[in-house]
Amino acid sequence: MGIHATYKSEKVEKKFNVTGLCVPSKHYMADISGKLAEIMLSVEQGEYFTINRARQYGKTTTLALLEKQLPKEYSVISVSFEGVDDSVFETPEKFCQGILNICSKYFRERNLPGSETWIDSSVTTFDLLDDFLTKTCQDKKIVLMIDEVDKVSNNFIFLKFLGMLRDKYLKRSKDIGATFQSVILAGVYDIKNLKVKLVQSGHYQLQDGEKRINSPWNIAIDFNVDMSLSEKEIASMLVEYEKDHKTGMDVEVMAGKIRTYTNGYPYLVSRLCQKIDLKLNKDWTLKGLKEAVKLILIEQSTLFDDLIKNVENNDELNEVLKRCILNGEQIPFNVDNYAIRTGLMFGIFLRKGVYVSIHNEIFELRLYNYYISQKSSQNKEKVPATLLSYVVEKGKFNMELAIKKFMQHYYELYHKSRESFLEDECRLLFLTYLRPLINGNGFYHIEAETRNLERTDVIVDFDDEQFIVELKVWKGEASHEKALEQIANYLESKNKSEGYLLTFDFRKRDNVGQPQMKWVEYKGKRIFDCMVGV
Repeated sequence: MGIHATYKSEKVEKKFNVTGLCVPSKHYMADISGKLAEIMLSVEQGEYFTINRARQYGKTTTLALLEKQLPKEYSVISVSFEGVDDSVFETPEKFCQGILNICSKYFRERNLPGSETWIDSSVTTFDLLDDFLTKTCQDKKIVLMIDEVDKVSNNFIFLKFLGMLRDKYLKRSKDIGATFQSVILAGVYDIKNLKVKLVQSGHYQLQDGEKRINSPWNIAIDFNVDMSLSEKEIASMLVEYEKDHKTGMDVEVMAGKIRTYTNGYPYLVSRLCQKIDLKLNKDWTLKGLKEAVKLILIEQSTLFDDLIKNVENNDELNEVLKRCILNGEQIPFNVDNYAIRTGLMFGIFLRKGVYVSIHNEIFELRLYNYYISQKSSQNKEKVPATLLSYVVEKGKFNMELAIKKFMQHYYELYHKSRESFLEDECRLLFLTYLRPLINGNGFYHIEAETRNLERTDVIVDFDDEQFIVELKVWKGEASHEKALEQIANYLESKNKSEGYLLTFDFRKRDNVGQPQMKWVEYKGKRIFDCMVGV
């Protein structure tokens, strides 16, 4: 979504696009010429590979751009299994004829010569298809691109086709026969594991004497091209937009902040830009960008529907996400961990050094809101309606009052239930309490760089004001002193004079006492130091 290489085209009214294929002459798109050059090098070297990335990550657009960028000596056949009739994959005969018809149709639809080459009614078995491809690919550089391979990822007939291509690839390395110069498959799933998935799912049982193939695609190289959009690539899109609209935006600042929120997820980048352009009166400022984030967080979309569906349908993934988001745990990267591997595949996780983290801030906030909504539906005690009316006075948010009321309210509800109270609950309960108070006018996010098992920094923007609240679990006097120092340093880095330190005390004592709160001066900063026992 929202990516391109450099093209010359007639001047037309352009827009930001988040649905389907992006077209350089119609859409504002980032320049990914560097990525395309990396992919073309693999094609020139005759490699076979899979572009397996999360949904709406620009795979289809990348294939289309690659098709146009390949030198003239390459003949490209780019097809998609989206919309292909399932009957094509019922028998070898139907598949062999089907794949030839798909290739022939590619040339016919584009009025290109060569469609007749791919018509041969005698090709009804994989052996005959093998011979046909050897003859057709002789002395030619034909690149086969197949998009949406997930549609048939558990189909044995398709796996047999991949196995045939693998065998032809191996023979080519021994100078035996001819085959495609390069084969590129695109989808969400890593198809190196397709055969394993198929047998485990029970869709196909091996017959007596049939050879088990663990992976029909083990000749494919790893695809390591970073398809997320860099700050520079985002800026290239904004520069193109600014030439047309002359909004006066600071392109470098906006590109950097968009990258911060999205971590370069192509759909999210384009969606933010689209919101600012169409819904926010072209307010290309940081304030406008925050408003765009707020709009995205409350909208329904296929991407967010998939995000929540994947969490709800996978208990292991859900548990790891809770540990990461709510507990602030640093989860070690382990490719053998099913939940981590699944999260990486769906674009929810990314590897960060030796740990995994949530891919981007927007995903994290959306997941926080999901968990908050779950907690809100479970809570019998809601935020008092009267509090909503006076915590905001004359458009100003009173964070001190909000925290005081939170501490009093939840002390009364939970101080007698310490035995079953989990440490991650305190953070979630605070955000559950805070969200309706700032809803509509405010915006919060979690500072990922400071979040860990002992602290979480919540940044709240309300109108033109910003509040920094550190949530901490009591670990002793020394730890509390360190927390004061940490928030003071963080306030200094943000050029703020005031902050809020909210500590939850889980010590098992007979008399915890009422919540304690006071303003303290620490290293030139004014900090509202609060402690509540639960």
